[in-house]
Amino acid sequence: MEPFKLERYFAKYEFSAPFVLSASDCESLALRELLALADDEARRLWDGLSLGYTESPGHPLLRQEIAGLYTSQAGPDGVLVAAPEEAIFIYMNTLLSPGDEVVALAPAYQSLHSLARALGCKLVPWTVTKTGQKWTVDLDRLESLLSDRTRLLVINFPHNPTGCLPTLAEFEAILALAERHGTFVFSDEMYRLLEYDIQRRLPPACDRYERATSLSGMSKALGLPGLRIGWLAGRDTQLYQRWQEYKDYTTICSSAPSEILALIGLRAHDAIVARNLEIVRANLAQAEAFCTRHAGLFGWLAPQAGSVAFPEWRGTGGVEDFCARCLERQGVMVVPGSMFDYDGPHFRVGLGRRNFPQALERVEAAI
Repeated sequence: MEPFKLERYFAKYEFSAPFVLSASDCESLALRELLALADDEARRLWDGLSLGYTESPGHPLLRQEIAGLYTSQAGPDGVLVAAPEEAIFIYMNTLLSPGDEVVALAPAYQSLHSLARALGCKLVPWTVTKTGQKWTVDLDRLESLLSDRTRLLVINFPHNPTGCLPTLAEFEAILALAERHGTFVFSDEMYRLLEYDIQRRLPPACDRYERATSLSGMSKALGLPGLRIGWLAGRDTQLYQRWQEYKDYTTICSSAPSEILALIGLRAHDAIVARNLEIVRANLAQAEAFCTRHAGLFGWLAPQAGSVAFPEWRGTGGVEDFCARCLERQGVMVVPGSMFDYDGPHFRVGLGRRNFPQALERVEAAI
C-alpha cells in the first residue's frame, strides 16, 4: 500500500504545532463531560465494567443503539463495530478483487481510493465541481463513468474536504444510477448530522439501496475520536458474514471501555451534536468573514454541511508555500489540497474546534 499522505502529515505536525487549523473532527469531550451524560443503565455498565474481551461484532446494546439510527431491515444484525479506518479496510478487502472497476468521489480521504488501488482495482475518479462559490456534483459525469463493469461506487456526503452536500433528488439519482448497473455503494457518512439546515440531511444510503453500505462513527459529529469506534451498516447478509470473518484478522473485537463510552455518546447524541453545531456555525461565520476581508488572497467556497471547508489560496507562491509559511512563522498546521491528491490551490479548514478564531489570528499574522 502507498503511504497515507494525510496521516503522515498529521503524524508529523498535529501534536507539535500549537494550532491545528485543518482538523476535521469537532471539539473533543472530556471523559467527565461524557460520563455526566450517561443514563442509569450506561453508568452501571461503566462502573461495573470488566476489562475482558468483547463480542466481535460489537456490544449488543451498542449495536442496537447504532441500528436505531437507520430504518433498514437489517437492524443490529446488520451492524459491525470497528474503528472507522478498520471498517474501510474490512469492506474493501471483502468486496473487491484484482481487476474490479471502482468509481470514487474525488478528492477524498485517501484510503477510500488507495485501498482499491492496492487491491489491483481500476480506480476511476468522479471529481466534485466548483459552481460559483460552492462545490457541486456532476450527475451527467457520473452517468458516463458508471457501467455494468463497475463493481463499486464510493461516495462521501457531507463531503471531506469540500463540505459538498447534494440535494435529496441528486442523492436519489446517484443511488438509482448505481442500482441500474447492479453496482455496490460504499457511503462514507462520517460527517452526517452536521448539516447546517436539518432539512437538507440526507438519509443513510443503506436505508435507500440494498447494495449500499453506510460507514459512520464517533469521531467527527460526536467529537469522540479517541474512542476509535465506528461501524458498517448494511443489509447484505453474505457480505456481513465476510466482514465478521475478516475482522478476526484485524482487531478481533473492540475496546470494552470504548464501547460503553460510545453507547453513552450515542444515547446523548442530540445534545452533543447541538453543542458541536454551535461551534461549527460560529467558526463558519468567522472563516467567511476572514476570506472576505482578504479577498485578494483567499477565495471562499461555502460548505453546505460538515465540519470542513476547502477554500482557495490566491496569493503569491503555491498553496504548499502558504501552508509552510503558516507553520513556520506562527505554528499553525494547515493541510494543502495535495494531501487529498487535488491539484488546485486549495487547503482544508476544520470548523469544529473552539480555538479556531485564535488559529485564524495566527494565519493573519503569517500572511
